[in-house]
Amino acid sequence: MTKSKKSSNLVSYAGTFGALVILCVVLAIASPNFFKYSNMMSVLKQTSFNALVSTGMLLCLITAGIDLSVGANATFAACLAGMLVNKGMNNPVLLLVVAIVGGTLIGWINGMLLTRLHLPHPFVSTLGMKNVLWGGALIITNSQMVSFSGNDAVMWLGSSTVAGFPVSFIVVLVIYVIMHILLTKTALGRSIYCVGGNPEAARLSGINSANVLTFCYTLSGFMAALAGIVSIGRSGICNGVNAIQPYDTDAIAACIIGGASFMGGKGTMVGTMLGALIIAVLRNGFSLLSVSSAVQNLVLGLVIIGAVLLDVTRERMAAKARRLAAK
Repeated sequence: MTKSKKSSNLVSYAGTFGALVILCVVLAIASPNFFKYSNMMSVLKQTSFNALVSTGMLLCLITAGIDLSVGANATFAACLAGMLVNKGMNNPVLLLVVAIVGGTLIGWINGMLLTRLHLPHPFVSTLGMKNVLWGGALIITNSQMVSFSGNDAVMWLGSSTVAGFPVSFIVVLVIYVIMHILLTKTALGRSIYCVGGNPEAARLSGINSANVLTFCYTLSGFMAALAGIVSIGRSGICNGVNAIQPYDTDAIAACIIGGASFMGGKGTMVGTMLGALIIAVLRNGFSLLSVSSAVQNLVLGLVIIGAVLLDVTRERMAAKARRLAAK
């Protein structure tokens, strides 16, 4: 990574971190309960789910793509485990493996639709997959909530804590460190950025773009499945109706706020974590202040629009800087 890129990332991190601090200060003034230890741990629990689906979303955005099925895939993976519970199967290893394999397979199918069947844009295929998974989750659970009560091993990841600190967030931190190393220190990571930032250069360099894209969408499916397992631990149930929840928009917002771009070739794990924390703090603040769901949706919609506007503005400024440098 060049010095200019590193300094640009540091400026971006500082701005995003500053926004997070300001948001926390405002909420602390508005609600005396915000900075209580129990509430801070609740924020981290809320962050875990979005941070996991945002990991897959980030890889897709870096390749100039998108995965609108991440939230539905997380719900579908949880419902696959729920389907087995309904059939009397309670072996935790089997439930976890089926959930992970199912979510990962969906991600692989998304990648194949894009690279082998050459659908025009992942927006189309993953939006269609979102609806397929929504229907599938309802069908396999007979449109009923399934309880995992008594199956502590399956719920462990999403429910366990160490001195009040959620295990799910510890897992997220480990995954983010591994992914940071993958993206910044490996040939595969450089290939991912190259495919999104300069497809022609990737082709001339001999990079197999189809394989790189398939990997990114497959990993996105794997992360969604992990998030689905976390959701089981948090609520103790799975519910196919949740497949239509705006988890994908939260993930997109986290990535864009953290410095990723719809144009591809940009985005970091550190920025995405800060973005996910901002979204979680916002949602937690809404709950503490008893803000109506209508206002919540309005504000989060504005946040997403603002994040996209920020992305467009960054691209324009970067393009202008390149033109001036070329003169």
